[in-house]
Amino acid sequence: MVNVGILGATGMVGQRFIQLLADHPEFEITALTASQRSAGKRYEDAATWHLDTGIPESVKDITVVDTDPAEVKDVEIVFSALPTDTAAVVEPKFAAAGMKVASNASAMRMEPDVPLVIPEVNPDHLELIETQQKNRGWDGFIVTNPNCSTIALTLTLKPLYDQFNIKRVYVSTMQAVSGAGYNGVPSMAIVDNLVPFIGGEEEKMESETLHLLGEYDGESVVPANFGLSASCNRVAVLDGHTEAVFIEMEDDFEVDEIKESLASFRGMPQKLNLHSAPEAPVVIREEDNRPQPRMDRNTGNGMAVSVGRIRKDEVFSKSLKYVLVGHNTIRGAAGASILNAELINEIM
Repeated sequence: MVNVGILGATGMVGQRFIQLLADHPEFEITALTASQRSAGKRYEDAATWHLDTGIPESVKDITVVDTDPAEVKDVEIVFSALPTDTAAVVEPKFAAAGMKVASNASAMRMEPDVPLVIPEVNPDHLELIETQQKNRGWDGFIVTNPNCSTIALTLTLKPLYDQFNIKRVYVSTMQAVSGAGYNGVPSMAIVDNLVPFIGGEEEKMESETLHLLGEYDGESVVPANFGLSASCNRVAVLDGHTEAVFIEMEDDFEVDEIKESLASFRGMPQKLNLHSAPEAPVVIREEDNRPQPRMDRNTGNGMAVSVGRIRKDEVFSKSLKYVLVGHNTIRGAAGASILNAELINEIM
């Protein structure tokens, strides 16, 4: 078993890390960190638990420590659920102390020597780790996963990008309130409402997606060369991001070709049979009214993306439309970091 810690363990994403790691066959939670006001308390006393499963017995009595590498003992991997500003300062300290940091935070995602990885999409970008350690003099390293909405979109774009010539992508998201954290969206702002703005979200989708689909040339990542425009909205759904995707292709295509490309897509996690990997990263729904977040967010234990309403556009030639749903705090956050760590543990 590999000893692991969770940075920012009392927050929503930290709790999801605990839930997903509690019975993990390879990783054992031995350290939990939080702010100074929680340090020194039993985890059960420090955390206000928000998930619909109880606090795992294995972590209730763990003493929470300050988020400082000097306080985290005998741990090989740390999973970061830290706020962005904190992560920018703290994560490099853990890497410098020799730990492997699997981060869900956005602070280091676009650093040129930090791998931004979806294991099914761009596992070769992990080769940047060697460059990172050489550049920064670290014994450990940082690997990041993308934004939650980016992950769901990119898992569906990857097989299409490999088999077809994509010209432009337009995506409009309907994102769950859990993506903003437990206190992120006041109920009076979201009940009976839709908020057509999520700070920084559109920029993240537009830059991260092209980076993920880019080519690692041995020194850096050359982003994919197609246009991508995002419009991001917050909706009154607890978990599960829905995205309406419109793709202009360079060449004509058949809808059955698109469905086959998506349904047959497999990546390294599936080939290696990693614990958190879904059997199929993309699941096709044929019903007219699917996917829906409440019904489809837990597909593949929350690690698969459901895609439906796959059709040609009737106005614009050589254009494709579909709707997807992905679980934003599992595949889009904690589960993504865990899958990154499983891949690293397997191949490095």
